[in-house]
Amino acid sequence: MNRTLPVSRNNEEQPRRVLVVDDEADIRELLVMTLQRMGLDVDAAASTFEAEQYLHKNYYNLCLTDMRLPDGDGLGFLEYVTKNYPGKPVAVITAYGSAENAVAALKAGAFDYLSKPVSLAQLRALVNSALKLPSSSQSRKIEENQTAVGQPVLLGNSPLMLQTRQMIAKLARSQAPIHISGESGSGKELAARLLHLDGPRGDAPFVAVNCGAIPENLMESEFFGYKKGAFTGANQDKEGFFQAAAGGTLFLDEVADLPLPMQVKLLRVIQEKMVRKVGATQEEPVDVRIISATHQDLTLCVESGKFRQDLFYRLNVIVLKMPALREIPDDIPLLAGEMLKKMAGLNTEPPKLSLAALKDLQEYDFPGNVREMENILERAMALTTGGEICPEDLQLAAKQPKDMAQMKSLPLQEYLDAVEKEAILEALEKTRFNKTAAAKLLGITFRALRYRLERLGMD
Repeated sequence: MNRTLPVSRNNEEQPRRVLVVDDEADIRELLVMTLQRMGLDVDAAASTFEAEQYLHKNYYNLCLTDMRLPDGDGLGFLEYVTKNYPGKPVAVITAYGSAENAVAALKAGAFDYLSKPVSLAQLRALVNSALKLPSSSQSRKIEENQTAVGQPVLLGNSPLMLQTRQMIAKLARSQAPIHISGESGSGKELAARLLHLDGPRGDAPFVAVNCGAIPENLMESEFFGYKKGAFTGANQDKEGFFQAAAGGTLFLDEVADLPLPMQVKLLRVIQEKMVRKVGATQEEPVDVRIISATHQDLTLCVESGKFRQDLFYRLNVIVLKMPALREIPDDIPLLAGEMLKKMAGLNTEPPKLSLAALKDLQEYDFPGNVREMENILERAMALTTGGEICPEDLQLAAKQPKDMAQMKSLPLQEYLDAVEKEAILEALEKTRFNKTAAAKLLGITFRALRYRLERLGMD
């Protein structure tokens, strides 16, 4: 018989021990046997009182509790552990189809959940993830941005950015679905990568999907894969995004762009943790953490009927808001300096920003956020003739009125230019500043887009 052994990080917490809390003897026995076969020490309790006694005597790497207990419930036990043993992961077992209990547990800080009847494959995956959680000292390093060499970093020392990093370090220890909100270019994908890398799935795949870039008729096969012969052209089996992200994280960028039929299918996969390939007769278990993001307001999308409320409920368990660049002007000198170093390369001294140029950057609105600042500085480096970037090298766009009534009060040509700039910027943001894709989205040629960018001072 094959034995699935947990991945070992270090020797500081040996032997690995799990506490199982369930009042049903047969389920307790099944869980204990499965965990022991994984090479773990296991204690089993039939009540919260008994579980608290075990916690008082022993160290546990994971607590696994049923939601319904004779002298309390799983949420109460979760609250007790969180208060008295901070940082200890607690997973809950919920009744079949009880989405409300699962979401409530995740919101309360549960590491993850399992549904009855318990899938042993899902149980093993959950336990292995919990055992790979970073230690408290490693979590502090994440908060302080002392990451490993080569790992992406979220720069900034402003209170808002420090708070964002602390939130990422905290959320990385959970398997709860995270929805990242924020404007285009504010670093949502970077935050998603850090949530992945700083958590127990960091050595597994991170698969990023732009939901707005996949044709609707290909969505199901792209997400779930397909079997050979499922449709014309399906000459062999193909893995989908969920299979590619197995054991890791699936990042659904611009999730608000998913069509409603696909939202239904995605909801089922999230709830059941099972996937059916196109053309397959059976479902297969899938172990991925879902992180979603969009620059749109999902609440408004739900109210307008564009986004399903039940899917919103499952994706929006915990929200991480990425600050806009204009909200953290104190971080702009540090960000700009690092960007210029990167653009100059290792063996070249980057140009400095003059005090006037730096002031202009700190006062600029940055509708495209960090991505826009990168483009501005890259252009400024090409334009500057000395070792210092001046305000004229930045070529910052004139501040445009946000309100439509204000815009209409402009002279006709300025009004038309403002509308055109807004449309072009939105297309560039949606395509991650890919000009060819932006031109296609706008319904114009690449040459026409280049002409407009030059005329409007945006290139």
